[in-house]
Amino acid sequence: MNQQQTETIAKIFITRGEEKQYRELEDLLATAQQGDSNLIDILHQAQNIFGYLPRRVQVRVAEKMEIPFSKVYSVVSFYSLFSTTKRGKYTIEVCTGTACYVKGSQDILDQINDELGIEPGQTSEDDRFTLQDTRCVGACGMAPVVIIGDDVHGRVKSEQVSELLSQYD
Repeated sequence: MNQQQTETIAKIFITRGEEKQYRELEDLLATAQQGDSNLIDILHQAQNIFGYLPRRVQVRVAEKMEIPFSKVYSVVSFYSLFSTTKRGKYTIEVCTGTACYVKGSQDILDQINDELGIEPGQTSEDDRFTLQDTRCVGACGMAPVVIIGDDVHGRVKSEQVSELLSQYD
């Protein structure tokens, strides 16, 4: 990649108000090995920088690591920990596995929808929350389970949703 191409890429990030993130990404990629041996780690760190992995970040990773974009995209689209759309500060995961569903997880999802105006896969207008339904979190004894960020909440009732959400700024 020549200097002019690098400058063009930098301008794309900067015009989007991502100059700081672009510099962090470039610092990260300067330490990356060529090839895909540490691709998942690099993508994870890049997602931490931007909050998600937009196409321009994936393209930049592919270029700097000298691997095809298709390889980067296939990894990003395969693993659920990666997101190609902007996420909120907190991800809300409502377990909809059998035990949680039987104990009212759909009511919790409906209440969150009423409170935040978002469906699973969407992010609130204030970028505070992204809602996801999850098949099973392996905590059936605590059903229904809601995970917000890194916090696991068990035996949640739909009438507790407002109070639960208010704990996250």
